[in-house]
Amino acid sequence: MPTLQTTVDGIKMSNPFVIGSGPPGTNGNVIGKAIEDGWGAVIIKTISLDASKVVNVAPRYARLRTEKSREIIGWQNIELISDRPFQVWVDELNRLKDKYPDGVVIASVMEEYHKDKWVEIIERVQATGVAGFELNFSCPHGLPERKMGAAMGQDNAIMHEVCGWATGVAKIPVWAKLTPNVTSIASSADAALSGGCHGVAAINTILCVMGVDLETLRPEPTVEGYTVPGGYSCTAVRPIALRMVKECAELIRDKFPGRSLSAIGGIESGKDAAQFILLGGDTVQVCTGVMKMGYGCVKGMKDELLNFMTKHKFETIEQFKGYSLQYFTTHADLVRRQAESKAAATARASGAVVKDGEWQSEAFVKQSDALARN
Repeated sequence: MPTLQTTVDGIKMSNPFVIGSGPPGTNGNVIGKAIEDGWGAVIIKTISLDASKVVNVAPRYARLRTEKSREIIGWQNIELISDRPFQVWVDELNRLKDKYPDGVVIASVMEEYHKDKWVEIIERVQATGVAGFELNFSCPHGLPERKMGAAMGQDNAIMHEVCGWATGVAKIPVWAKLTPNVTSIASSADAALSGGCHGVAAINTILCVMGVDLETLRPEPTVEGYTVPGGYSCTAVRPIALRMVKECAELIRDKFPGRSLSAIGGIESGKDAAQFILLGGDTVQVCTGVMKMGYGCVKGMKDELLNFMTKHKFETIEQFKGYSLQYFTTHADLVRRQAESKAAATARASGAVVKDGEWQSEAFVKQSDALARN
């Protein structure tokens, strides 16, 4: 029987499905709900030492729907990190550890470019008993004036340095959550992993403008008639996320064997999860999917992934992690392979022998003729 149980960077999980940092992990109550509903791990909404500067607006979401079915395929948000006081979070994380000693809670943290602040937040949150950290280098909107989120993650030298600060004091696994709003996400992963991180998470949301209301001529989501570009998620980003996860996985395979990869990007089913694992993900994170379907969606996801594993006779996640990476090559190689295939097909059509095992005694003369020039 296949099992979804997995161990990543020493963290034991009942399954690879992880609540991604965002609204689904916004306080202790909902985190507890996720644990009870069977998620393998929960990453809390990103916290910082000073939440007083975090002020959200409403509305802060805009959704893209298909014209006929009205299915939500794209989701933009301009939501900031947690606006709840740091000490409130510390208290809640302590209570979660007491109530769910076997629950896997990972803290997403973000700070300004000051070593003392990063050291302080790592040490104080670590004391609550969380299983690991996810360093948010990827929030694409809000707080750029404080050089936080993607403003930091888009500078590999700074990210490398900050990863060193965090891993220098952390006694538990540390992941770096990467922004897709860069030229090369593999270079970003290289910076984080060489900076000491145990793994990377990719991708966070893609900076976007969802659209413009043709009646009001205002871009969405409109707040008092104005807006800002925000982070794009949901099923429409999955192909982009798959490509970037593949690039991170290849880097890990070739340069950082043993490091982990948490895959993110439009995952709403077990089949979606299987694709990301096949391209190198150790775990898969779901955030927007939970906002669309609720915490209970994990049950169907787990069942679908187990069905996939049963069909292909995989017993563990590890057995098919990265399996499909072997089928990527260069365009020049595709041309060569196609030319060889066409040549072989032409030869077979003419009756010519391509390999020695194809010679047949009853057709020996005919096969010989097919190989002759005159």
